[in-house]
Amino acid sequence: MILAAAQTKPHRGDIAANLDDHHRWIKMAAGQGAALIVFPELSITGYERENAAHLAFSANDTRLDEMKSLAVQHKMVIIAGAPIKIDHGLFIGSFIIQSDGSVAVYTKQFLHPGEEVAYQPSFDYNPVVKLDTERISFAICADIDHSEHPANAGKIQSTIYIPSIFFSPHGIPEAHRLLSNYAQKQSMDVLMSNYGGPSWGYDAGGRSAFWNKNGALIAELGVADEGLLIVERKDSSWTGKKLVIEAQVVHPGNIL
Repeated sequence: MILAAAQTKPHRGDIAANLDDHHRWIKMAAGQGAALIVFPELSITGYERENAAHLAFSANDTRLDEMKSLAVQHKMVIIAGAPIKIDHGLFIGSFIIQSDGSVAVYTKQFLHPGEEVAYQPSFDYNPVVKLDTERISFAICADIDHSEHPANAGKIQSTIYIPSIFFSPHGIPEAHRLLSNYAQKQSMDVLMSNYGGPSWGYDAGGRSAFWNKNGALIAELGVADEGLLIVERKDSSWTGKKLVIEAQVVHPGNIL
């Protein structure tokens, strides 16, 4: 099995450009044989609060059509984030686009202080996706600050836990510590995606990473990298490599 985490640098207010970036990274991940790719929190819009309602997507938004087609074409699961309007609520959400083109929605359960001015939390949209023999649960950013969140994923026998986050350089070491502990305690592999550049006027901490179910860090990207973290399981062990952009050229990194 091959999985990918995209570490992106969002264009503020330019959804079209961000979608183009998503399509490009999805195709590159497909070229590596990935069965799944995850993007950071609110990856399609960049992190937003005040403008969230203006930038929001609907659950069946036609702007997702190209990603749906790519998911079907490449037999891939795609996790991409946006503000999502459902009924009369606005949520920080992830679109879970499956390999048959169907779309499920995950909504952030625990808001960061200040997010309540624009968003609502919700426990109502919490899908589990099956991929081969794996059961996958999802998280968004501040969800991982609450240990009950990964514990609940463990209770329903999830084997892979996938957080999409926007953590700063100051906060990312704690995110790594928490996710390593959760992986070991819940016996779940963990794949995390963070921004590699600023959003909403704040720097991102990068270091998108993968931990195995023993809590061992298998691979990570750098703080300011823009690219893909690729992890592959053969038999029962995982290896990782990175593909990063340097001067608009993609260079495969060494196996980590």
